[in-house]
Amino acid sequence: MATAEAHPVPDQHGVNLFDTDPDLGKVLALYLPQPVYQHLLPHLRQLGGLAGGVLDTLAHTADKNPPELLHRTRSGVDAQRIVKHPAYVEMERVAFGPYGLAAMSHRAGVLGWEAPLPPAAKYALTYLFVQAEFGLCCPLSMTDSLTRTLRKFGSPELVERYLPNLTTQDFDALTQGAMFMTEQGAGSDVAATATRAVPDGDAYRLFGDKWFCSNPDADLAMVLARIDGAPAGMQGVSLFLLPRHLPDGSANTYRIVRLKDKLGTRSMASGEISLNGARAFLVGEAGRGFQQMADMVNNSRLSNGVRAAGLMRRACSEALFVARERRAFGKRLVDMPLMRRQLLKLLLPAEQARTMVFQTAEALRRADAGETGAYALLRILTPLIKFRACRDARKLTGDAMEVRGGCGYIEDWADPRLLRDAHLGSIWEGTSNIVALDVLRAIRREASLTALDTHLRGLLADTPLHAAARGVFEDTLSRATARAARAAEAGAGGEVIARQVGSALYHLTTATAMAWEAGGMRSARRMRLAQWVLRQRVLPQDPLGGDEAEPAWLPGLLAPAQDDGDVAGVNLL
Repeated sequence: MATAEAHPVPDQHGVNLFDTDPDLGKVLALYLPQPVYQHLLPHLRQLGGLAGGVLDTLAHTADKNPPELLHRTRSGVDAQRIVKHPAYVEMERVAFGPYGLAAMSHRAGVLGWEAPLPPAAKYALTYLFVQAEFGLCCPLSMTDSLTRTLRKFGSPELVERYLPNLTTQDFDALTQGAMFMTEQGAGSDVAATATRAVPDGDAYRLFGDKWFCSNPDADLAMVLARIDGAPAGMQGVSLFLLPRHLPDGSANTYRIVRLKDKLGTRSMASGEISLNGARAFLVGEAGRGFQQMADMVNNSRLSNGVRAAGLMRRACSEALFVARERRAFGKRLVDMPLMRRQLLKLLLPAEQARTMVFQTAEALRRADAGETGAYALLRILTPLIKFRACRDARKLTGDAMEVRGGCGYIEDWADPRLLRDAHLGSIWEGTSNIVALDVLRAIRREASLTALDTHLRGLLADTPLHAAARGVFEDTLSRATARAARAAEAGAGGEVIARQVGSALYHLTTATAMAWEAGGMRSARRMRLAQWVLRQRVLPQDPLGGDEAEPAWLPGLLAPAQDDGDVAGVNLL
C-alpha cells in the first residue's frame, strides 16, 4: 500500500486508480447523460480501488502462471481442457459477473441500471480494469462482439438458443465467445481463407486449421470458411457460429492443437485449432462472411484502442508517482526540468488515447441509434484509434519504465508486463499497415472524411478558443483533410502515405476533441494539453530551434489538476 513514508523505492500498489486520475471523471461526465454518470460513479470508484490493489495482484500472479492445455483425464479419457490459474478465474468472475463488462451493452440490469448502458460507460469501466489486467480483456471483448454480431446477423433460432448465456452475469452459466479467423496463409488477407464448409443437414461441417485463436476453449466462436462450390476471393467467404458443445450436449469435433507461447497477454490462452469436420451454423447470408465479421472485427479494434489507452494511463500513473515520490541529488524527480519534459511526453499520448476512446464510443452509440452520418464517422475513428493509440502504447510503456530506473526492468513491478502487453495492439485485428489502409478505404467508400470534417468543425464551433489558436486549428484541419482526400483519390499511389495520413488525422482529432473537453470542463490545464498536442504532434518542428526555456505552465500541468477556467485565454500556438 502506498504511504506517505519516505522510501527510496516508491510503490503505489493499493492506490485507487480512479481517484488518482485527475481528469477521468470530469471527461466522462461530458460523454454520459448526467443520471448515468452519477449512477456509475460509485462503481467506477470501486473498480478503481480493485484495479490498483486486488486485481493488480491477481494479474501479476496470472501472468506468472499461464494456462495449460491438457488432452486427457488422469484415467485416459480423451477430454481436452485448458486449466487456468485460480487468479485468472477470479478475475473472470469479477469482470463477467458483478461488473458485467460483456453483457452491459446487450441487456438491462447490469450494475443496477434500467437499460443497456451506453458504450462510453462500458469503455470507461474497461479502461480502469485493463490498468490491472490486459489479457482477460480479449475474451471480454470477443464475447461482447460475438453477441453483437449474432444479434445483428444470426437467425432467430440461434439468437434464442445462445443469447441468454452470452449475456448472463452468472459465471457458472456463462457462455464466452471467440473469433477464429486467422490461417497460416490468410491473416489479414481474408480472401485467401481456405477453411472448407460442407453442408450437413441444418448445419455445416468445417475442415481446415486456424492458426491463431485466442480464448480457444470458448463456448462459441465466429469462424470464416468457404462453402464448397463458392467462388474464389472475398465473395466466397461465409460466417459460421462454432459451438464447443453441440445442442445435444456432446463435444464438437475440433481440436486445440497447442497453446501459443506469447510475448504478452500470458494470462490468457491463445492456440491453434484443427476443425476436423466440426459442426457449425451459418450466420447471416452465405458469401457475405467478411462483411458480417467486419462488424465484430471493428468492435475488437475499438477494444484494442481502449486497452492501449488503459495501458498508457497505468504507465503514466506509475511514472508520475515515482517522479513525485523519488528523490535524487537532493530533489524530487518531478522538480527536475528534463524529467518534467519526459513526463509531458508520456502524458500527451495517454490523454489523446482516452479522448479518442470516448469520441469513438459516442460515435458508436449514435451509429447504433441510426443517426445520419454517425456510421461514416465511426468507420474512420475506429481504425484511427486502433492504428495510432496502439503504436503509441508500445513506446510510452517503454519510456515510462525508464522513470522507475532499474526497478522498472524487474518483473516484480507492473512495468515489464505493461510493455509486453502493449505490443499486442498493433498486431491483432489488423497490423498497423492494414489499419492505416482501412482509413483510406473508409474515406473512399463511406464518405468518412466529410463526416470527420463536419464533426471536428462542430466541436470547434462549440469550444471557447483564443482567436489565434482557433485560426491554427481551422487551418490545420483544412490542410489535413485535403491531404487525406488526395491520398484516398490516388488509389494505390496514395497508399504510401497512409500512415502519415492516419497519424495526422488522429492527432488533429484528439487535439480538437481535447480542446472541446477543456471548454466543457472549464479547464485551462486541459486546453494547454490540447494545444500542445497540435504543436508537438502535427505542426512543423525545427530540430535545431525552439524554446530554450521550460514553459512556465509545465510544472503546474504535472501537479494535481487546478484550473483557473480561463480557457479562451490559452494560446500556445
